[in-house]
Amino acid sequence: MTDENDFEALLKELEKTEQAVAARPKVGDRVQGTIIEIGDEQLFVDIGGKAEATMDIANLRDAEGQVSKAVGDAIEASVTGIDSETGNLVLGNRHGRQAHGSEQLEAAFHSGTPVEGQITGTTKGGLEVQIAGQRAFCPASQADLRFIEDLSTLVGERSSFRITKFEGGRRLNLVVSRRAILEQEQAERATETRAKLEPGAVLPGTVVGLQPFGAFIDLGGVEGMIHISELALGRIRHPEEVLRIGQEIEVAVLRIEQTNNPKRPERIALSMRALARNPWSDAAERYRPGSRIHGRIERLEPFGAFVELEPGLTGLIHISELGAGRRLEHPKELVQAGQEVDAVVVEVDSERRRIGLSLSPERIAEGEGREHRAAPTAAPRDMSAPNSDVGTLGELLKAQLGRDETR
Repeated sequence: MTDENDFEALLKELEKTEQAVAARPKVGDRVQGTIIEIGDEQLFVDIGGKAEATMDIANLRDAEGQVSKAVGDAIEASVTGIDSETGNLVLGNRHGRQAHGSEQLEAAFHSGTPVEGQITGTTKGGLEVQIAGQRAFCPASQADLRFIEDLSTLVGERSSFRITKFEGGRRLNLVVSRRAILEQEQAERATETRAKLEPGAVLPGTVVGLQPFGAFIDLGGVEGMIHISELALGRIRHPEEVLRIGQEIEVAVLRIEQTNNPKRPERIALSMRALARNPWSDAAERYRPGSRIHGRIERLEPFGAFVELEPGLTGLIHISELGAGRRLEHPKELVQAGQEVDAVVVEVDSERRRIGLSLSPERIAEGEGREHRAAPTAAPRDMSAPNSDVGTLGELLKAQLGRDETR
C-alpha cells in the first residue's frame, strides 16, 4: 500500500470518528440500548456506535427494592450527564438521577435535568434537602402541587427535584423545586387522560380534596369534582361520611365545560351515584306488603316520618299510621329524627318511587302502654287475665277507636 493510500484510509477513519462524535447523544436526549452488565451500584448499557453508557441501579429498583431488568434487556433512558473520568454517557430516568459532585449539579442546573434527593428536615419557609452530599433548600410553595400545611409529613422521603438556583463557591447555594417535576408528570398524565375524557366515560380517580359541597378527584393530571348530591344514592351531610383523602375510586363523567383559565381549562362534573345500583329496580320484590323492616328515621314532616330503609330507598310512615288511631298534631310527639324503628310495609309503588309504612305491632303496643299509664280515666287492668297488654294489631286499633267514641 502506498503512502497516498495510507493517507486516504486515515482520512476515512478520521471522517468516521468525527461523524460518530457529532452523532453522540447530548444531555437531555433519549437513547435506546441493551444492558450488557449489572453491578452492585451501576449497570452498563450498549447504545450502539461503539458507545457505552452507565446508569445508577437505583433507577431500576421497584417499590420492593428489586431490580426490574436483566442483562440482555432493552432499555430506554435520558442522557443526564457525562462521566468526567471515563467520558461515558450517564443515563437516568425522567424522575431524576443521583448526581455526584458540584460539576454534575451545575450541569443539571443548566440542562434542567431532574436530580434525586432526600428530604431531611424542615426549615423556615420550606424544606431542607440533601442532594449529592450538598444541602439544598426547597421553598414551601415548591414542595407540592397543593399547599401542604405540615411539611414535616414529607421528611424522610426520597424524591426528584429541579435545581432552580445554583451558586458555586466554597459552599454551594442550591434552591430546588419538587413542584416543577410534579407539574411535568401531571402534564404528561393529563394528555393521556384528556384523550379518554368524555361524558359517560367511567374512569379511576383519587380523592385529593374534601369540602362541604363536594369532593375533588384527580383523574390523572386532570381534576374533576363530585357534588355532594352525586356522592351516594342516599342523603349525606358531608363528603367525609363516604370518602377520605387518598382513597381510590371509580367515577362517571357527567359533563365537561370549557373555561378561560389556562391552569384549569375545563370544569369536569363527576358522579359516584350514577354507578350505583338503583335500589328501586327490585324494591317491590324485596319489600312486600306485610313484611317487617328495620330503618332509621331520616326526617320528620307535619304529615309523617320518612324512614331510610337503605341508601337511596326511603319509605314514609304517614302520621295516621304512627299512633294506632291516636290523634297526633306532629310526628315528633311519638318519634324523632335519627331514631331506629321497626315498621311494617303497607304498600310499594315502584313507578312513583313510594313505599308506605306503618309502625310495627310491637311499636304500637309500646305507644299504647304509655297512653294507658298516662290516662287517669283508664279502667284498672285485670291482673288475673294473662297477657292483657298484648294483642293483635286489629284488637289494639278497636280498643283505641272505642276510647275515642266515648270521649
